Amino acid sequence: MRRWVVRGGLGVVAASVLPVLLLRWIPPVLTPFMLGRWLDGVAGRRPAVSIAYDWVPWKAIAPAAPLAVIAAEDQRFPTHYGFDLGAIRDALRARPEQPRGASTITQQAARNLFLWSGRSWPRKILEAYVSLLLEACWPKRRILEVYLNVAEFGDGVYGVEAASRRFFGHGAARLTRREAALLAAVLPNPKVLNAARPSPFVLVRARRIETQMARLGPTSLAGL
Repeated sequence: MRRWVVRGGLGVVAASVLPVLLLRWIPPVLTPFMLGRWLDGVAGRRPAVSIAYDWVPWKAIAPAAPLAVIAAEDQRFPTHYGFDLGAIRDALRARPEQPRGASTITQQAARNLFLWSGRSWPRKILEAYVSLLLEACWPKRRILEVYLNVAEFGDGVYGVEAASRRFFGHGAARLTRREAALLAAVLPNPKVLNAARPSPFVLVRARRIETQMARLGPTSLAGL
């Protein structure tokens, strides 16, 4: 029995590591979030949309885009190992009426690639496990490259290339700092917020992101 338990555990680990290793080099064709959005439209739970998703490699993304998402979502991304302990501590101390997020870019990439939407302890545990796998198997640049390509920037709009074309009329390689900041500003609620028609909230958030981008500087990407 002990032998079978050990073999089963090793099998589960191997089955989870294999897709992570493959996706280090192969672009994902689809993610659970994209599939879920499409199925919601088919089932009539939400208005049907055509999924917009165009994978582009790192070199085809303007440097302003990764800098903007780091500034907006996870400023310790270059140095942490998948979890921002300081942000987690601040989130635990935050008042219930003013909740604070603590998810890193690694955790969000893990969630978008392999998991489902919603909040539950099983999903959080799986998210932590997959985040550790990503940090162990992928370089930081790959994590950020994949996140930029699968993050939702609008209802049914996934990835910085599709978002750039949808909202600004050109590819991700031509994104300006302002446009990159606007895209990063909608990440908290991309189904409601719009980078092309920014609300006052988005405009204020984008200005703050640009300020943080200037503070971080392009050297924050140098080691990725």
